Amino acid sequence: MEDRRADPQPPQWPAPAAAAPPAGAPADGGLAAEVLMTMPTALVCLDVAERVASANGAAARLLGRPASGLVGLPVDDVLPAGMGVTVRAACREALRTGGQVTAEIPSPGVGGGWLELQAWRGPVGAAFTLVDVTARRRAQEAAERARRDADRAGDLMALLATVTDELSGALDGETALRRLARLVVPGLADACIVTVIDRDGRPRDVSSWHTDPARRELLARYAQVRLDTLPAASPVARALRDGTAARESAEAVLGLMAPGPARDLLSALGPESAVVLPLTAEHRPVGVLTLYLDPGRTHSAEDLAAARQIAVQAGRAVDRVHRQSQVARLVEGLQRSLLTDPPAIDRARVVVRYVPAAEAVRVGGDWYDAFLHPDGDPVVVIGDVAGHDSEAAAEMGQLRGLLRGIAHHGGGGPADVLRGLDAAMAHMHPDTMATATIARLERGGTVLRWANAGHPPPVVVTADGTVTVLARGLGDLLLGVDPATERREFTAPLPPGATVLLYTDGLVERRDSGVDEGLERLQRHLAELAGSPLDRLCDELLARMLPGTPEDDVALLAVCLQPADEDAG
Repeated sequence: MEDRRADPQPPQWPAPAAAAPPAGAPADGGLAAEVLMTMPTALVCLDVAERVASANGAAARLLGRPASGLVGLPVDDVLPAGMGVTVRAACREALRTGGQVTAEIPSPGVGGGWLELQAWRGPVGAAFTLVDVTARRRAQEAAERARRDADRAGDLMALLATVTDELSGALDGETALRRLARLVVPGLADACIVTVIDRDGRPRDVSSWHTDPARRELLARYAQVRLDTLPAASPVARALRDGTAARESAEAVLGLMAPGPARDLLSALGPESAVVLPLTAEHRPVGVLTLYLDPGRTHSAEDLAAARQIAVQAGRAVDRVHRQSQVARLVEGLQRSLLTDPPAIDRARVVVRYVPAAEAVRVGGDWYDAFLHPDGDPVVVIGDVAGHDSEAAAEMGQLRGLLRGIAHHGGGGPADVLRGLDAAMAHMHPDTMATATIARLERGGTVLRWANAGHPPPVVVTADGTVTVLARGLGDLLLGVDPATERREFTAPLPPGATVLLYTDGLVERRDSGVDEGLERLQRHLAELAGSPLDRLCDELLARMLPGTPEDDVALLAVCLQPADEDAG
């Protein structure tokens, strides 16, 4: 019966037409010697001079010459070129240690086969066997490739899930686009630049990242200048103009660029190639994802497929940000139309500022107001309706009008006005919640009377730089929760020339720090700005307190009232 277990990959060495009988066996042999000489595994015994002392039939067939012609020859002369060094080293190690030495070595010839070498100490020298293990080796390599492919597929799936989750965040699309470069490095590239066409039609690089910390600043500088100098024929320019993808060598891109800083920076970055993928929405380009690969790195078909999917997700995110920006413009226009300029007040200087959030959907319900109380005292108000959308802006306008009407009709103090507004909201705006602070400057501007409904506390800044936060515990409950809530009033003296500052929480709150840290920053900056004209104080304060892309909208009101006797003088 035919043995089908035999290795299907025969040795690549040529075999003789007829193998000679085994050489070197003892005359009386014995069963054990006969088995060794006829075993299917190639066996060679060496003497102390590393000459062949005996070889069995399998070795003769493997080496392609009669066994009788092997005996007495140096082992290097009977082995194919390149194998002798490895075999002699293994045999010497076996003789030195007395143990068995095993190694896998490439078989000579075409086909890429493998042999397993086993050497040990023999009767007069070393002995070794050579077994064809090509099939086993290839099975192991196939299993390893499958494992690596599975791991890579899992990594790509995890990356796609992370990017999809980041970019699909309805409230955080623009911030996610700025983080995209860090998400795809190093999973899909050694470096990345994300380009977005803004709502005015101008392309701008919004983020960059490099796997090598030493080259991140270099890449950031390149991203600052490249769009102004890239030629029309460059892959990025074509992607922005026509929505075409490209894979190009860095050498070819450098050949298109004119001498200058951008070309020098790209050359210093040293990528070998770049993959440029357009970000599209409704079949039009809205940005570009540029992936840079260092020398030695290539993209597989799976890598490119994942990169294209990420580009699709990013295109949708850009389109969503554009749509949100259009809504934001409308909401911001509505909000600004409701936030009228403060009225002229005798002996008082009132300055107001409003800064919309960088993210479109964050525009909402911050408001300020200033008016005269029926008895003639100046009244200033700051408030914030819960929510960040057009509905919050509309609610803000209605609450602002209600508060002003209640203050004029009732003629009461700040706490009475808040109680009246809370009661009106319970009937007219039952689903609305808001925070607010009302402050009244009494006795010719020498006393401040205020009430607070869940809002950040007022701050008083004197001309000599003393900054006082008018906090009294946690403050009263915000408006719109319980109209029966007790509303308290507080008073504080105002030195001549003191400034009262009211603000919304966007001025002091950050995602990476709490309100206490924000209040500490506010006090420090106000102490440095004390004595400045109100316009400059407000502008400089906003510049210092807010990041380049504000996370929330901010309303700010500053009022300074001189006592009547000083004003007259």
